[in-house]
Amino acid sequence: MTATHASDHPSLDRVGETTTLAVSYLRVSTKEQASKGGRDEGFSIPAQREANLRKARDLNAIIVEEFVDAGESARKADRPELMRMIEYIKAHQVAYCIVHKVDRLARNRSDDVAIHLALQEAGVLLVSATENIDETPSGMLLHGIMSSIAEFYSRNLANEVSKGMSQKAVTGGTNGRAPIGYLNTTIRDELGRERRIVEPDPDRAALVKWAFEAYATGNYSTGTLRDELIDRGLTTAPTPKRPSKALGLSTIQKMLANPYYKGNVVFRGATYDGLHEPLVSPEIWYRVQTVLHAKQTSGEKTQSHEHYLKGSVFCGQCGSRLIVTKARSRRGMIYPYFICAGRHSKRTNCEQKSMFIPDVERAVEDYYRRVQIPEPVITALRELITAEFDRLSATSKQERQAYQRERDDLLDERTKLLQAHYAGAVPLDLLKTEQDRISKRIAFLEAQIEAGATEYEQAQAHLDDCLALAKDCHAIYTSIDDSLRRIANQAFFDKLYVAEADVVNGEPGVPFNIMFNPEVQATALRRQADGDLSRTQTEDVGGLNNNDLVGPEGLEPSTCGLTSHFDFRRRPFGAFVVWTVPSP
Repeated sequence: MTATHASDHPSLDRVGETTTLAVSYLRVSTKEQASKGGRDEGFSIPAQREANLRKARDLNAIIVEEFVDAGESARKADRPELMRMIEYIKAHQVAYCIVHKVDRLARNRSDDVAIHLALQEAGVLLVSATENIDETPSGMLLHGIMSSIAEFYSRNLANEVSKGMSQKAVTGGTNGRAPIGYLNTTIRDELGRERRIVEPDPDRAALVKWAFEAYATGNYSTGTLRDELIDRGLTTAPTPKRPSKALGLSTIQKMLANPYYKGNVVFRGATYDGLHEPLVSPEIWYRVQTVLHAKQTSGEKTQSHEHYLKGSVFCGQCGSRLIVTKARSRRGMIYPYFICAGRHSKRTNCEQKSMFIPDVERAVEDYYRRVQIPEPVITALRELITAEFDRLSATSKQERQAYQRERDDLLDERTKLLQAHYAGAVPLDLLKTEQDRISKRIAFLEAQIEAGATEYEQAQAHLDDCLALAKDCHAIYTSIDDSLRRIANQAFFDKLYVAEADVVNGEPGVPFNIMFNPEVQATALRRQADGDLSRTQTEDVGGLNNNDLVGPEGLEPSTCGLTSHFDFRRRPFGAFVVWTVPSP
């Protein structure tokens, strides 16, 4: 940043009286100093300028150029205005380079020597406005001493700042600027001492909270969420240098993944309990992480050719994703087609031909009709799975007690780990690794424990929701708009394979992989006919096994596991997408 202040140079009108020319170099270390007091240059730069002007008058010199690095550390030699000053003195005849103090120029000896050598080669004398530094032996000695002191001060200050930031994070404080939705504020205690805290932003906190809750439903992509937030008026907080603006996609993605919003502070990879007020509950935050992961896994992207089947349909020959293309006829008519991405990119030897999209749409609708479960089978499935719930519920209390004991042990372990870290016995990298392990396990255990007494009722209610959807899936699918059809496809099926334009087969997702399984349906009808619902061990039920019921956790069957698979987020026409708490 360069500034010319002709009105501040009383010696400029004496150009004819002297040929002694000088340049002035000014610097502050931080952006905050550069704008302190609401001024463009803060307070420090004008003070340095005035001192340098006084020194120029004492030297009977005029300042012909001023160089200002605002918010640049002296530990870096590649400051833009410093580099421009060195180029300037090489091209112009200048007698003096005036600085407020030596530490304005450099805070390490190697940079100081390099800069001083560049000045000497250009025939420029370095002058300090506040220190007695010149080219005499004593002046050079003082210069060396002051440069060494500046380097020590800089390095020691960096160490002290680092220690202070670490301690602040350990005690739950926020280092730096709080994320959107919060404000850094200063309050005074009863003794009049200033204290910096973080508070929810009254203009933005509610919108940030809504963004998490909305995205947790699975109804929004980050793009559509961004559009909705723009419509609702969410912008960044303005600063003296930057006006407020709408959030970008990357900012929204970082916001949704930031654990700060559930009450945690992360510093150098370690996680601490924050002192600030959480904007969202841990449950909502973890649901958001699950949705983020699911959307990344499904590979959904905003592309020029959009269609509600994209991300759900795959090639029936090679298994590659189907992508949308459009062909134009001789008459200018445009026709949409699905083509195999593997064949299109020549990654596979697939010979699947392009498929007219309306034909694929009708084939998918017909597949929903084929898998829709009749009422008698729904009744039999309900009786079979309810009997299994009853059996598992009998053991769930003991299981939750074991979870509680393990959680308490982990909380004690985490406390002892932090105490050992404070005492210097545990390094930061080991603290981070152990904290991650403990936090993941505690999150899983608490999700199981919090299910509590309502576990069975919730599981039964979710089972009823799933069975209702399975019973009417074709009617639902054909009665909703395209955006909801996309959600339905993602909820019912992991993948829909299209072999020909009119041949579709699906890979149902949990829990519909159980309900749509013909073997499970046959077993349910047989048990109902025999009246034998007392024997409900899963290994005796054809097509129904522990993994079907409990999923990826790998635990013994429990109502906790069952509920997680029947726990659906609300949709405009019912619950659709499954959410489970993954086991570490």
